Amino acid sequence: QELRPRGLDVKQEELGDLVDKEMATTAAAIETAAARIEEMLSKARAGDTGVKLEVNERILGSCTGLMQAIHVLVLASKDLQREIVESGRGAASPKEFYAKNSRWTEGLISASKAVGWGATVMVDAADLVVQGKGTFEELMVCSREIAASTAQLVAASKVKADKDSANLCKLQQASRGVNQATASVVASTKAGKSQVEEKDSMDFSSMTLTQIKRQEMDSQVRVLELENQLQKERQKLGELRKKHYELAGVAEGWEEDGEWIP
Repeated sequence: QELRPRGLDVKQEELGDLVDKEMATTAAAIETAAARIEEMLSKARAGDTGVKLEVNERILGSCTGLMQAIHVLVLASKDLQREIVESGRGAASPKEFYAKNSRWTEGLISASKAVGWGATVMVDAADLVVQGKGTFEELMVCSREIAASTAQLVAASKVKADKDSANLCKLQQASRGVNQATASVVASTKAGKSQVEEKDSMDFSSMTLTQIKRQEMDSQVRVLELENQLQKERQKLGELRKKHYELAGVAEGWEEDGEWIP
């Protein structure tokens, strides 16, 4: 009893109710996140143009795909959870089963919370990116966090599942779907970041003659600096190769004058 996790300050008989509540809360969070993404997409199409619209549509589209994959995962998790309780409780009630297996129940609740929280945070990050106030890196981190949370949910569900369970197979397939959707978000975000940076760095249309001349001089200075750094690095590489050759020769038994040491 002393070693039991104390992550949940609830009575054991309340655990069953809490599992159902958290699963419902997670499902609601996913639906809310999906609705917010759809709203952001509509605003982007109404107010953005060109590269910005293309980038925002790609990122928000991949986020929508991720929300759909998570929704499938949550449903599969609920089906497997119901199967586990029905097959393992015997004559006991579901609440008694959850109380008896309280550590497993707490892990399931924690994993479900993490998935819902991750989805909410990712949508917040996507909203900031679309507005031009957030960073692409934060969105990528959030999507990877969701992948980790779904893996936690699968692991928690799998502990008491029958290895031949059809519902377990569905959950694992849903988990792979989430991973693929996460990879899609990361890929679209990286592509969008590169596209925006390239546009920002090469768009001179709004610059005056004086600004163009200033930029031109700065660019020339930067080129000279880089050429100087490159020359020094090549010299360093040559010295390193020379030293490497000398040390390799000594290791093989050669003196500096070329005489072999028996």
